[in-house]
Amino acid sequence: MPSEAELAIADEVGNQLMRLVRLVERKQAQYQAEHPDAVERATYLLLVHLVKDGPRRAGALAEAVHSDPSTISRQIGHLVRLGLVERTADPVDGRATLLAATAEGKRVFEENRRVRIESIADMLGGWPEGDRRSFVDLLTRFAGAFENYHRSRAVPDSGGS
Repeated sequence: MPSEAELAIADEVGNQLMRLVRLVERKQAQYQAEHPDAVERATYLLLVHLVKDGPRRAGALAEAVHSDPSTISRQIGHLVRLGLVERTADPVDGRATLLAATAEGKRVFEENRRVRIESIADMLGGWPEGDRRSFVDLLTRFAGAFENYHRSRAVPDSGGS
């Protein structure tokens, strides 16, 4: 059981995380309003996975983003219509379809990535390098702890029994 001091710090961390999430959501909504043709964040995440991890089947993509196949199908359809993703035959099983980022999809990903990292670099520009490095290390550590904590508490599939 955590001590009162540990709970107080956890409360502060939780409050700052909620603040950050609200700020990101507000910024995302503002961006969507200013760019009505922009791809929504959840759909863009699929493109990110396809660029970073390479071609994959829709089921594997759904697993990677913790979503259901019907949602993925709709989102992929949108990315295909925009020319950012293409469907190709799986060379291992010709009956199956692989999804892959197109050259335009990779360009859009790189452009968005560049804008994001330049913005973050600007935000952290006044921080001493040691603080920036510590922030990366601590954020990486927290993200890993978050992922491991929730993975270890996931309810195992009972197989329908």
